[in-house]
Amino acid sequence: MEASTRTAMQPILTLTVNPALDISTSTEQVTSGHKLRCSPSRLDPGGGGVNVARVVQRLGGRTLAVYTAGGPTGEAYRRLIEAERIPTLVVPIQGSTREDFTVDETTTGKQFRFVLQGPELSESEWRACLALVEESIPVGGYVVASGSLPPGVPDDFYARVARLARGHDARCIVDASGPALAEALAEGVFLVKPSRRELGVHVGAALESDESQVEAASALVADGSAEHVALTLGGEGAVLASKSGTLRLSVPQVQVRSTVGAGDSFLAAFVLRLAQGRTLEAAFRAAVAAGTATVTTPATELCNRADVERLESGLAAAVEGRP
Repeated sequence: MEASTRTAMQPILTLTVNPALDISTSTEQVTSGHKLRCSPSRLDPGGGGVNVARVVQRLGGRTLAVYTAGGPTGEAYRRLIEAERIPTLVVPIQGSTREDFTVDETTTGKQFRFVLQGPELSESEWRACLALVEESIPVGGYVVASGSLPPGVPDDFYARVARLARGHDARCIVDASGPALAEALAEGVFLVKPSRRELGVHVGAALESDESQVEAASALVADGSAEHVALTLGGEGAVLASKSGTLRLSVPQVQVRSTVGAGDSFLAAFVLRLAQGRTLEAAFRAAVAAGTATVTTPATELCNRADVERLESGLAAAVEGRP
């Protein structure tokens, strides 16, 4: 065991301003104009930051999860999180927490994901989120701001979170897309985790080649937008760019059952290993392992610790290049 793993874990706070009650089921075939008889449904508390908190806990870590909740859906959401014994702080809102639906088509193996729009937040509600985050930021720790922004929340919301984190000597990690990602990068953050599509939209390029992926990720580091960029590439693996260079990892060959939550699991393992004092390379391996482990689980289920640690060990000698 590395000496650094025996030190106290640095604290992690996650923020989910647009959580979702994830509902998953399956049916033989998805067709229009007919009632589709479905299998028993599964309910999970979803949304970027909450999923990160759930995976961190599964991997033996601990977080404080800040999220919004409102209406009957929000009450069901609270109960699900409480059942997992995750420490939380809740910002009450007038609107009802959104729902997402995932339907697996058993005859083809296709998966259909319906992502609903979140409730509109008033200015007092989103400012209450910021105030609660400011009160709870762990000095010297990590703040993970992850997921979409609901209507009513300004595009620079995550940039504001980054400023608050900086004021508490905490490292801000952002997983977002579109204007929210652009504003966060303009502010400057510790780490961002865009997908190829999300980074491609940001830079205005498809990023189909290895060279273009490395160049785009490295450019964000070079101009000070982020200290680290973890670019996820689905089945093609991931790239990590930092001032000391780039790393690339391929994804272990597994049977893919569902990609729901894979990115959140990637981010959770990454920040957990950093909080435990591990190296960037070790954190990157754990991230790829967690993302891979999650795609082997059905519907909205997330990874489990045994699978992550097994895959993590297998990736120990697989990093191409060193920082």
